[in-house]
Amino acid sequence: MNVSLNWLRDYLPITIPANELAEKIARTAVEIDDQYHLAGDMKKIVIARVLSVEPHPDSDHLVITQIDAGEDEPLQIVTGAPNVAVGQTVVLAKHGSTVGDHKKIRRGKLRGEVSNGMLVALQEIGIDDKVSPKNFEEGIWVFNEADAKSLVPGEDALTVLGLRDDILELGITPNRADMLSMNGTAWEVGAILDEVPTLPQFELTESSVPAAEAIKVTAPADLAPKYGVRVVKNVKVADSPLWLQRRLWAMGIRPISNVVDVTNLMLLTYGQPLHAFDYDRLPAKELTVRAAEANEELTTLDGVERRTQAGDILVTSANQPLMFAGVMGGASTEVTAETENVVLEAAIFEPKAIRHAARDQNLHSEASQRFERGVNVDDTFKALDHAAALLAELAQGEVLAGRVIAQDYAYQAPSIAITVAKINHVLGTDLTVETVGTIFDRLGFPYQVDAGDRFTVTIPARRWDIKIPADLIEEVARIYGYDELPTTLPVGEMTMGGLTGKQHFLRASRHVLEGLGMNQAISYALTTPAKAARFQITPVTPVVLDYPMSQDHQVTRGSLITSLLDDVAYNLAHKQADLALYEQGRVFDAKGDDTLPEEREHLAGILTGHLQTASWDQKAQDVDFFTLKGIVEQLLTNLGFTDVHFVANRERPDMHPGQTADIFLGSTLVGFIGQIHPQTAQDYRIKQTFAFELDLTAMLALPREGDHYDVISRFPSISRDLALLVDRDTTSADVLALIKAHGGAYLKSVTVFDVYTGDKVPADKKSLAYSLTFVSPETTLVDADINAAMDRINQALVEQLAAQVR
Repeated sequence: MNVSLNWLRDYLPITIPANELAEKIARTAVEIDDQYHLAGDMKKIVIARVLSVEPHPDSDHLVITQIDAGEDEPLQIVTGAPNVAVGQTVVLAKHGSTVGDHKKIRRGKLRGEVSNGMLVALQEIGIDDKVSPKNFEEGIWVFNEADAKSLVPGEDALTVLGLRDDILELGITPNRADMLSMNGTAWEVGAILDEVPTLPQFELTESSVPAAEAIKVTAPADLAPKYGVRVVKNVKVADSPLWLQRRLWAMGIRPISNVVDVTNLMLLTYGQPLHAFDYDRLPAKELTVRAAEANEELTTLDGVERRTQAGDILVTSANQPLMFAGVMGGASTEVTAETENVVLEAAIFEPKAIRHAARDQNLHSEASQRFERGVNVDDTFKALDHAAALLAELAQGEVLAGRVIAQDYAYQAPSIAITVAKINHVLGTDLTVETVGTIFDRLGFPYQVDAGDRFTVTIPARRWDIKIPADLIEEVARIYGYDELPTTLPVGEMTMGGLTGKQHFLRASRHVLEGLGMNQAISYALTTPAKAARFQITPVTPVVLDYPMSQDHQVTRGSLITSLLDDVAYNLAHKQADLALYEQGRVFDAKGDDTLPEEREHLAGILTGHLQTASWDQKAQDVDFFTLKGIVEQLLTNLGFTDVHFVANRERPDMHPGQTADIFLGSTLVGFIGQIHPQTAQDYRIKQTFAFELDLTAMLALPREGDHYDVISRFPSISRDLALLVDRDTTSADVLALIKAHGGAYLKSVTVFDVYTGDKVPADKKSLAYSLTFVSPETTLVDADINAAMDRINQALVEQLAAQVR
């Protein structure tokens, strides 16, 4: 919301500089996003009249003009403006002047003819093309006859055009929608400066013809709690007077015509959006507010053909949609230069429906911004009457008698009780009854005080954000001054900071993976429905967003691997082929409309490319399933889990059926590991890739060993090799489990060093070879100790796996 300081001075006697006022507003009410002076460093720009226009002897598009600029002699100006003519009152940038963008204007010659300055368009003196009433291509700015009568050549044009003005750009928060109007801003600034604002007044003269005979209106109370119109006939549509145009462009709104400009002026003054219909273009002499059906067609004022959605609010006539109520009008009843009769509409529409239409149609207008946040219900029909009075004045219109009302209700001012003791207790102050009363007076809040310190405050309609006693305490604090509140130190027992057990666990998981050479990735928790269904450890239902910010962010993710695959695809596209990434984050499981989704901490990792790049003495080594399995095993070991085992799983659709295993801690499924299915990899346009995902929430609930260390034995170790012939479908994990179960207390480690399938063994068999290391922390082992352990191991392998010990 832009605020013109010149306009604000019509309400209040403001004598402090603009920057000081901006600081007070920022400290008390809302942020100041920007502050600037419209004139900038421009100078020597004056009002002038065109005395003569002659063709340039050496150009077919330039003319030579003689200009009265208030000096003793006329000035000669050479210009290419297509609209320059004798008798016009224009804007002249004289020799030595500075115009917009710090451009200097100097005396010079154009095609041999002396030019003592430049006739300018508004865009050349800093008015944005978006708000300028005339397009730059149309030529220089020319004052209309009515405005020109009061102008004197040589007068400062920047003052005449309202550019000697400071603009404060307010960052309005949703709770302070009252400041989306000059009236609301004036009340707020008045409270800050301890001044009472003078609000705009008007006189409305009506004809004897009842407006109810010209039009009928209907509106349901649930869609439009307030709805009414006025009819103004015989208007003369023209450019607005200069005072109105400069007020609008200073506030960032482009002047269109006197009728449209008046509605915009009321929006800025009262914060109440109005709309003007061309009465003669209505399909019937009636207006109806109703809920839209899906796919009704409507062309809006911006020339875009749109289709409604169920839940939008429409204003119709003869059941034909005329406008998106509270958002934007329709082209079919637009006020044009040919308009003679006007219907002015003022309403309060249901905020949720307005937001629904504005979002779906991508039409976030000045009107929708205010209807969504709320408007002053006391000013709805006041703004309507004020607009009708201005049309009678500026467009010579005839205002038919009375408003035509479809819905209305009287504002019931709420009362809130608060005691000075409560205010002082919350703020830590010692304010008196008189001081608090003065603050409520400055805010314009009527109140009563009982014999003690209890205030009963009546909340005016313009401050619909105030609903509970805490809101009044905030108002007292703001106006009293946050800087005046006493400074105290926090009171309470000091405690040592630290991480929770869960935080320690999550941090440790990241540190382990980083220590193993993996890099952290961070991604959005939102994805597409198709990706959300992939790579789930156990089935989850994604949370569907009602209003997603894009098609790629419609639901919550069910796995972290899909995000990591996107990262891999991005890096491969940028020629980064060797990747080791991990992500620790949350996945979500919807539990129903009335229940918050379950959030579970997950950890996922992904490998692709080379584990070891090629060098002069070795070949490149690709990552494989066992590379990633080793990382996961080391992670689980470092986190204190001992009962870890991997179970082959061919049923995960997005994983390779021959290289995928579920990860169990005891009997609890906590994740999976394996190769990404080749078809899935092709979908992502990536190469052979391996991934794992763990449910950290499930793991946190399982027992873990604490940090410990093993004493290094000072006695020598003994190694034995074991070669077996087993069935092809027997896994090494099964063999290892048996060896460790029967190896005894001295078995330190078991390592696979050979796997063989081929001509030397039967087709349904494979050969496995293991190296077993035995050591005692207390004594030197002898062969008898080792032989006994090996006998137990061999017997178990033969009995349980039908292995042949070789």
